Amino acid sequence: MASIPQNKIEKSSFKIITQFCALAHLPALVRLLNDHRHSNVSLTAILIWLLKVIFQRRTLYRAEAPGMCTKRTVYNILNDGRINWQRLSCLLAQRVITGLAQWLDARKSGALIIDDTLISRLNAKQTELLANTFDHDRQRYLKGYRGLTLAWSNGQLVLPVTTAVLSSQKARNRVGTPAKTLDQRTLAGQRRAQAMRPMPAVALELIKQARANGLKAKYVLFDSWFTSPKMFAALNDQKLIGIGMLKRTKKIYYRYRGRQYTVKTLYQYLRQSHRQPRADYLYSCVVQAATAKLPLRLVFVAKRHCANDYLVLATTKTNLTPAAIIQLYSRRWQIENYFKAAKQYLRLDQTQIQDYDGLCAHMAVTMMTYDLLAWQQRRQPGDPTIGDIFYQLDTLLPIIDLATAIGQLLGELTSLKVTKSPAKMTAQIKTLIDQFLNGLSIQTSALITLSMSNS
Repeated sequence: MASIPQNKIEKSSFKIITQFCALAHLPALVRLLNDHRHSNVSLTAILIWLLKVIFQRRTLYRAEAPGMCTKRTVYNILNDGRINWQRLSCLLAQRVITGLAQWLDARKSGALIIDDTLISRLNAKQTELLANTFDHDRQRYLKGYRGLTLAWSNGQLVLPVTTAVLSSQKARNRVGTPAKTLDQRTLAGQRRAQAMRPMPAVALELIKQARANGLKAKYVLFDSWFTSPKMFAALNDQKLIGIGMLKRTKKIYYRYRGRQYTVKTLYQYLRQSHRQPRADYLYSCVVQAATAKLPLRLVFVAKRHCANDYLVLATTKTNLTPAAIIQLYSRRWQIENYFKAAKQYLRLDQTQIQDYDGLCAHMAVTMMTYDLLAWQQRRQPGDPTIGDIFYQLDTLLPIIDLATAIGQLLGELTSLKVTKSPAKMTAQIKTLIDQFLNGLSIQTSALITLSMSNS
């Protein structure tokens, strides 16, 4: 048996990486990253080698040393606090979207998705800015960071845009060593100060940074952790449309028809008003946030698998239909697919880097790797889509009654050409009858077959 041509596979993967770097104009992007190293080894070559290591599913410790430098040089580059990794990921996402424009549907507007994931560091002790972070899946605190991520999606494609590695805002939750520097004149100091700010404030900073680097979007999607009247007002100031899920809290009130309601009491009022629930949602109304003085459209949606429970979506664009709001918010789940793929295949939370700047660089390189995979997937030849026809075919076909079906069968029988061979004529009639019976329901077909056998 012939052996697997491993060299050909490595050459093919290396060719894909070089094609992606050429599409994104990676050397031109690297020159914008505040890289002031005096070395003969380019940062572009280091990034290409890091991509190959991630695809080989190896750590930096177990990977083969690059031919152009030592591993210590790679660690020094990753731990360099002067390199602006957030800007690299923003510019790279913008270049990928531009390069894939011919494969994307121009009718679908882009949306930014904001969410966070846990980057656990269970065995770390003295890592900089390490904090006790609450894990919502396990419902307990773990040592690690919050990876706040901003992604872009148009319904067909999701691309991570930028990220921030956050510690805790409270000093008592920070168990690692203090920040090395908080000097706001340096990029390293700004990065560490950002890590200790509230998560909604950092989310607004990432959105502003992405738009400043050329990323175009109309909507911003987020879950209940970020949803508040202040968040909607801040996005409205940036001329963005926010769509998020509301918390059923007693601390926030909304004005509806001259009265103040919480989300829970408003749902009870709408239910007692004998409004007829719709097929795809329960209720919809326009309210005004008591704190931000901003009109919001609320859509109450039945929670899946919980008949007596509901979810509440809100948006600042009050003329959007409830169906459009639900359809747009459904894109938010795509960032969860990115987190799953990045952790399961790209070793997002399995790095051995201990330096805080190195961890930020590792997050950016992981996002770069996922951009390459998304670019390659969209370029793969496949069956072409036919646009909105799939939404039209989602409805049930009309049911034809038995009398109409028998009439169609008789019409096809009378249209048969008469042949001289009785065997061919019998075979044609038998084929039509079999097709007719196969198109009927099981009960009707069995009843007709039984009556034919009795006769």
